[in-house]
Amino acid sequence: MTAFFPVSAGQLHVEAVPLEAIAARFGTPTYVYSKAALVSAYRRLDEAFAAREHLICYALKANSGLALLNLFARLGAGFDIVSGGELKRVLRAGGDCAKVVFSGVGKTAAEMRFSLEAGVLCFNIESESELRRLDRIAGEAGKRAPISLRVNPDVEAKTHPYISTGLKSSKFGIAFDTALQLYRTASAMPNLRVTGIDCHIGSQITETAPLREALQKMLTLVDLLAAEGICITQIDVGGGLGIDYFDAAPAPFEEYAKALLGALVGRKELLILEPGRALVGNAGLLLTRVEYLKHGEEKNFAIVDAAMNDLLRPALYDAHHAIREVAEGRSPKQRYDVVGPVCESADFLGRARDLAVSEGDLLAIMSAGAYGAAMSSNYNSRGRAAEVLVDEDKVHLIAERESIEAVFARERVIDSLKI
Repeated sequence: MTAFFPVSAGQLHVEAVPLEAIAARFGTPTYVYSKAALVSAYRRLDEAFAAREHLICYALKANSGLALLNLFARLGAGFDIVSGGELKRVLRAGGDCAKVVFSGVGKTAAEMRFSLEAGVLCFNIESESELRRLDRIAGEAGKRAPISLRVNPDVEAKTHPYISTGLKSSKFGIAFDTALQLYRTASAMPNLRVTGIDCHIGSQITETAPLREALQKMLTLVDLLAAEGICITQIDVGGGLGIDYFDAAPAPFEEYAKALLGALVGRKELLILEPGRALVGNAGLLLTRVEYLKHGEEKNFAIVDAAMNDLLRPALYDAHHAIREVAEGRSPKQRYDVVGPVCESADFLGRARDLAVSEGDLLAIMSAGAYGAAMSSNYNSRGRAAEVLVDEDKVHLIAERESIEAVFARERVIDSLKI
């Protein structure tokens, strides 16, 4: 990551551009992404799996910015979506619908119709009710819907409970013990075409053992299906590979590939991967300015212009993002909680950070490329942050700062209401 966010002449840069120049031009808070970091992550993952046929379906939920999607589409990526809106984003960004897998537990009838018409690669089915709905809707449209079942392998992902999705208690997927019978049901439905099997056990996974265990359970089921004449042509292992936010030590792509490919020796199925965070997380940061320094008896606070509405992960997961001074050596270091102006005690971006800052200085909240802008909101009537993409020495505005007029645009005042 250091290669894409170097320090030069005492200034933190993104590629060849100083962050102070970005703040001067675009204001703060602003999300800043490195094109080189995005391309590097995609190509390293692609090369790690080069030994067999595979398809990387980038998970839009991590960051669905059109500029990033267009970049991945041009690199050859497919996409993992969980809504009709995300499919429309893929189309707007120039993505190939034939490389799209539609995941998610709550697909609506309208979303199914739209996705069938667009020609997605596969629907990842998460319940018997969804299976029956898709069969009916495909029949009405005169189509056969390609499907996988998302099978819940009941494997502990060893991650935060909120992002662990492969256990029996999860809302996601179909229980492993009932999957065989549901595959039989699906294969008998006239408007469905069974093509694959899918699983996803969680997010921010730093060890390969749970991923390999889940895959081995899926392969056992694939062999049982083959014995009954149900041919699986694609195996979707989901995503979830973690990144180094601060002191984590996630498995490198090569180790991840070795763990999975070793279990697939001699098999011909297409391997589908659904990375999100692993491609974009460390490619972006949130640039913010210190408004006030507040010194108390028990704590010191650096109050910045970014807040939990801009980056929710610390408040939601108690997530730890490294926080760096944009300019080095301007003040003696002191310990601060870095907090925002939102009226919530949970509005913090980092706790107990040793920082050398003064009022007006810039801070960079690192590893914010995933689940940052995508989860941002208008809480406290705050417009969402601007977003820029840096390509060597060029800076491209890819999302304008949201004005208060834009926030109001979807609302209506009813003058005729009687008081």
